[in-house]
Amino acid sequence: MAVVIETTIGDFTVDLYTEQRPQTTRNFLKLCKLKYYNWNLFHSVQSNFIAQTGDPTGTGKGGESVYGIVLGEKARYYEAEQMPKVKHSKIGLLSMVNCGNNMLGSQFFIALGSELQSLDNEHCVFGEITEGLEIILKFNETICDGDHRPYQDIRISHTVILEDPFDDPLGFVVPDRSPEPTKEALMSDRIGADEAIDDTTGMTTEQIIEMQKYKEAKTRATILEIVGDIPDADIAPPENVLFVCKLNPVTNDDDLEIIFSRFGKIVGCEVIRDHQTGDSLQYAFIEFADRKSCEEAYFKMDNVLIDDRRIHVDFSQSVAKMRWRGKGKGIRYFDENEKTKKREENSSSSSRKHEILRGRDRDNGKNREEKRRKEADKKDKDHSSEHRKHERRKEDKNAREKNKHDDERRERRRKEERRDRNGDRIRDHSADRSEKRNKRDDHSDREHRRRERKKHAEDDEDTRHRERLHKHKRKR
Repeated sequence: MAVVIETTIGDFTVDLYTEQRPQTTRNFLKLCKLKYYNWNLFHSVQSNFIAQTGDPTGTGKGGESVYGIVLGEKARYYEAEQMPKVKHSKIGLLSMVNCGNNMLGSQFFIALGSELQSLDNEHCVFGEITEGLEIILKFNETICDGDHRPYQDIRISHTVILEDPFDDPLGFVVPDRSPEPTKEALMSDRIGADEAIDDTTGMTTEQIIEMQKYKEAKTRATILEIVGDIPDADIAPPENVLFVCKLNPVTNDDDLEIIFSRFGKIVGCEVIRDHQTGDSLQYAFIEFADRKSCEEAYFKMDNVLIDDRRIHVDFSQSVAKMRWRGKGKGIRYFDENEKTKKREENSSSSSRKHEILRGRDRDNGKNREEKRRKEADKKDKDHSSEHRKHERRKEDKNAREKNKHDDERRERRRKEERRDRNGDRIRDHSADRSEKRNKRDDHSDREHRRRERKKHAEDDEDTRHRERLHKHKRKR
């Protein structure tokens, strides 16, 4: 079940918890159906907390339930539903306002923040915004007074019921059309809800730009007051003090006072220095006795060459010479006695400062000489260490080359020995083979001689046999 609520800053859709809160959602739907909420004022808007409405009187003390409208004053309020418990855990929840003793009427509020535990068990949640949540941002940006009343009225202009599951109570009369707002309902001492706010009406472009610059300056001043940098946002710097910057570090107070004194009487002149080292920070403040002298110096001394430096001159924006007496007590300026006393102290201490600066210059000279000597010693040490490193690298290189040469020579020797051993083995093998060959030749020679002898013996035997045969034949 849903209801569209139209307001002067935007529309949003509400889904109702009809199952968890049937009596409360019925009351809300019937009031919307009666157009009871039309032109009701959001009389209390607290950023990131709640935006409350539902009171036709706009005071936060009126309003009644639909039962009071139908049944009379005795039924003005009804008892709230407590179960099941629904917590204010997210942005955009709608909750009925507890009018006391857990009784509800017509007033409700929108939760503008999440996890609002302080509202739990006190007010009855009955719906949530499902469309148009950007209206929460507009509520949170609303500017209100100390009573959380918006300076510009925000009103409900119309309500549209998308679906109503509940029957109308007896005696309930639905109006034919939305009622017109009465003068009493729209009466307000604030900016009207439909009234356009334009601060630039009737102003020229230059005036608009000047107004914007003034607002920006006012905003910056307010921020400085909040963080504690200035005592009051409306405080203005003195008009007789010049700010001088881009100074040479050797320029001192007396030099500037002599140079600027031709424009008028100087009340105070101070070169700002580092509080620890005493070195110049290269800017100063010069206070004149009157404003005219200050303006003349401003126009004539900007970009002037002093001690080989082009200085820059502007009106001072510092309020360091002013002291805040406390809330509601105003501002105290340095009086003339304090200025005179400070000037005397400055003049009496200027000579001491010169002596200190000269001593510091001498010390700085000695320190620079000592520093140069240390740097020279360091360079010599670095050079000698580099030379030693070079010699060490050279020795390492020679040692590596020598080791490499020795390794190569040993390798060659091993190869030659291996070759010699191979040659000896080859020679021994050849000698063995030649000996074997000789033995084989001797054996073959002996065999040949034996065979020759045997052959000769056989031949002789044959010859003798033939001779014996021949002799035998002849005898016969």
